[in-house]
Amino acid sequence: MSFPLLTATAAVPAVGAILTAAVPAARRTAAKWLALLVSLATLVLAGIVFARFEPGGERYQLTESYAWIKDFGVRYELGVDGIGVALIALTALLIPFVILAGWHDADPLETSSKRWRPTQGFFALILMVEAMVILSFEATDVFLFYILFEAMLIPMYFLIGGFGDRAHAGSDENAAAQRSYAAVKFLLYNLAGGLVMLAAVIGLYVVAGNFSLTEIAGARANGSLEMATSTERWLFLGFFLAFAVKAPLWPLHTWLPNAMGEATAPVAVLITAVVDKVGTFAMLRFCLGLFPEASKWATPVIVVLALISIVYGALVAVGQRDIKRLIAYASISHFGFIVLGIFAMTSQGQSGATLYMVNHGLSTAALLLVAGFLISRRGSRLVADYGGVQKVAPVLAGTFLIGGLATLSLPGLAPFVSEFLVLVGTFARYPVAGVVATTGIVLAALYTLVLYQRTMTGPVKEEVRRMPDLRPRELAVAVPLIAALIFLGVFPKPLTDVVNPAVRHTMSDVQQKDPAPEVEAAK
Repeated sequence: MSFPLLTATAAVPAVGAILTAAVPAARRTAAKWLALLVSLATLVLAGIVFARFEPGGERYQLTESYAWIKDFGVRYELGVDGIGVALIALTALLIPFVILAGWHDADPLETSSKRWRPTQGFFALILMVEAMVILSFEATDVFLFYILFEAMLIPMYFLIGGFGDRAHAGSDENAAAQRSYAAVKFLLYNLAGGLVMLAAVIGLYVVAGNFSLTEIAGARANGSLEMATSTERWLFLGFFLAFAVKAPLWPLHTWLPNAMGEATAPVAVLITAVVDKVGTFAMLRFCLGLFPEASKWATPVIVVLALISIVYGALVAVGQRDIKRLIAYASISHFGFIVLGIFAMTSQGQSGATLYMVNHGLSTAALLLVAGFLISRRGSRLVADYGGVQKVAPVLAGTFLIGGLATLSLPGLAPFVSEFLVLVGTFARYPVAGVVATTGIVLAALYTLVLYQRTMTGPVKEEVRRMPDLRPRELAVAVPLIAALIFLGVFPKPLTDVVNPAVRHTMSDVQQKDPAPEVEAAK
């Protein structure tokens, strides 16, 4: 039996989380270094997975399958396609930066004799989320995926509610109440979507007799499994609703600004750049793979919802006074682009959507983490409390600018490639939707440049006059992320080579071909 590489990639952070939590209370620094080393070991394993994946090979590779609950046909079944490989690489790449950026976020504010270990718990929870997210990108058993989809909510709940942003206006009691509200709202929204999905998972088992994604999809393709139209549509809606909450898609988005605003900047990155990608990934793997006809039936409505997300998120971002909430609403707009690309039902759109998941993760991480460094210096999230930062901390301002330019998809930076492909794929099938979506680009330029202008330029405010520039640890976070944005902006081929074959399989699932270009006949 070959080495279970996929299991190892998820098991290392899971075991690391247990070991980190067990570090004695007085050894906080040791717990931090242990968590960082575990995340780097996971990155190495993810790199091996990426290197061993053959884009021209079988659809699902490095597969593992073991009996789990035999009486119900549940198996521990793993496999990765190009989309899963790309997102595993993104997750493993971001977690070391999340840990470095949050190095002091869980340190006690004052010496006390508390018996619990908040620092150890903070880093252990981050590693546990990483393990669950990676395993969810690998799971090809629907029941196993559902367990992971729901279980990752628990550590995220404690990360949001227990380790909130210290730059909060008002009393400690008010800050604690806001954190609690944000954490509970996050949990309730996602649990509600998950309960609907559970009903759909049970319905799928009743119809198909097993939970294996590959077996069910294969049986549907060869005609040995027939599903009534109404049944398929109801099951699709059950899955899609849960994924739309996780993504999040308008109007199920309202938990995200609260959660990102009250969480620390590294945890906010974990939410929007890592956990939320599970929702859009699952739309490709499960909605389109298991319910192709229902996916085409629902496409017009989903395209409209995606367009509303794009425009609404960008418009609300323009008017935000809170830096982190502005980035949260910008992310809602970006997730609208991702969903639009998925349901444009074109190879360019779906390739762009997959690249967008990766590139949005990198750009949002760069912008949010640098914004977190800025906020920690001033102790405020309000845009109005800043001004002239570029004169006293030019490196901080420069990295913030590059992260912002990536967010607005400037040519030469990674998100431009993905956004361009999404728009090309959408124009090919839905020209009007493509035109509406382009307004999101204009609005993105507006909210990004206005944010930079108000915080970094102009007269130096007295409160920021002595603000230090980025320290070595902070540079170790910002510089590699910016380098990745530039590299993938000018040379996206390493990702497109892996993603495109998987997209062709997805297009085959829904029996769609790219629209033929409309050209005049040669005279």
